Amino acid sequence: MHRARARVRLRVGSRPRSLSRARTRIGAGVLGTALAGALLAAVPGGVPRTPAPAARAIQWGACPEKPVPAGMRCGTLTVPLDYEAKGQSRDQSQGQDQSQGTGTVGIAVARLPATGPAGKRIGSLVLNFGGPGAPGVSALAADPNAFAELNKRYDLVVFDPRGVGHSAPVTCGGEVREAGEAPDGPAAQLAALRAVAKRCALDSGPVLPYVGTVSVARDMDLLRQALGEDKLDFLGFSYGTRLGAVYAALFPRRTGRMALDGVDTLTEPLGEQALLSAVGQQRALDGFLVWCAHRQGCVYGTNTRTAKEKVQALVTRLDATPLTGEGGLRFTGQDVAESIGAALYSPKAWPDLADALALVERSGDPVGLMQLGGPDETPPPSPPPSASPPPSASPRDEPEAAAVPADNATAALVAVNCADDPDRGDAKASPVAVARELAELQPVFLAASPIFGPRQLMTVLACYGRPAGTDFIRTIDRPAGIPRILLVGTRGDPATPYEWTEETAKRLGNTVIVDYKGDGHTGYVSSRCVQGYVDHFLIDGRLPSGTRSCPAEE
Repeated sequence: MHRARARVRLRVGSRPRSLSRARTRIGAGVLGTALAGALLAAVPGGVPRTPAPAARAIQWGACPEKPVPAGMRCGTLTVPLDYEAKGQSRDQSQGQDQSQGTGTVGIAVARLPATGPAGKRIGSLVLNFGGPGAPGVSALAADPNAFAELNKRYDLVVFDPRGVGHSAPVTCGGEVREAGEAPDGPAAQLAALRAVAKRCALDSGPVLPYVGTVSVARDMDLLRQALGEDKLDFLGFSYGTRLGAVYAALFPRRTGRMALDGVDTLTEPLGEQALLSAVGQQRALDGFLVWCAHRQGCVYGTNTRTAKEKVQALVTRLDATPLTGEGGLRFTGQDVAESIGAALYSPKAWPDLADALALVERSGDPVGLMQLGGPDETPPPSPPPSASPPPSASPRDEPEAAAVPADNATAALVAVNCADDPDRGDAKASPVAVARELAELQPVFLAASPIFGPRQLMTVLACYGRPAGTDFIRTIDRPAGIPRILLVGTRGDPATPYEWTEETAKRLGNTVIVDYKGDGHTGYVSSRCVQGYVDHFLIDGRLPSGTRSCPAEE
């Protein structure tokens, strides 16, 4: 395994969801498809050298997106476009608040006030649900009840990171290409990468070079100031754990109570992330097939070894002869892999996955799998039945939300991941050389997972030939003054393997791990045990030393 990972580094050298509803918004940060690679917007990241300007107060008002929970208020935080630009403090103080061409970016922010007695309010808790590329405002608006216990003591605060949602969204033309439309062959893929990268730069405007996690972490410190908090209390999921770790490394003495669930890597290049993700997805699929084998009517029977072979055969068969689904869309074996991968995010989706596989195997009908979708294509969850506009807002007073480009999630995913990664291949390498490298890597990815490996392999091209990103994240090593941080790792996580929790614990230094023995991506929304550890820590500050364990829950 270690040898395989070294080959990814040496050869191509590129660095790569809800409690019923909320989990759909907790996403992984690894590029897993050729489509994501084609929507490349690679940019250099910066290591902070200049002090940030003082934050301006947020003017809270009605939320542009509808519906929202009663009491939720929204606003805009103005932050520097480039923290390293000379005179940025002066620009900030003069109140320039346009995101295009004036040196600042407007960050969409929302706050849900604490519901408990005023005298027991702790302060503000900032949340990030994952991504990169996932908006925070609409996610909290969709299902605030997932964090009701925390909301009794905290104001819940979320934001759309720069380049995402309503914070100067990046785009590569506004259209999402179907996976089956990805060009065949390295030459065509590289040409598509270059063409789309130019379109990303043209359509995204000045924000594109500054969307990396280091800049977002600095935005988060200005948010802390604007909220009037001495320290940042933070709960991050998936990519949000990378964001939290970077914040803690940049501002250890401004870090308050921090819990990170579904821990992302701080060290792996994108290609190695993709390889380990294939391993994690295969591990999660094996767990699903064991569960299915004990379920009456499982289409693959009770033999888990032959079940894996049958799933692989389905992928191979549909790659050779795709099915036709709803609307005449072609449904390939790689689409099967993507749909299975999406369902593995939550064990609550496993019954639907079992039914969908039975339908396609017995009737040749892919509709069930198509409805499962992919992690980056999950539609926003429906709002809770109780959601309603704040009592103080009337329809005529409410601002209209500007449309977010259809490709924003994918464009931001690639842009941020490439901005966070310093490794690049040879920009002048010929398509023949690239094809040779991919051919040499293919057996490694197939060995990791014959089902998910081929799709993950294309991640090695995601940032190919583009400007290197920051090396700051790679250099995080036990920051001085960092407070104790709670990390949650899930053994059956298909997106962020448990190994990354252990790795990040070593890199941060002062941590406590909750080892959740269950399945799915992240543990907070799946396990009462995990939720108990997280809530007690964030509310009471109680955090035992060493590693704690939580059993799998049905």
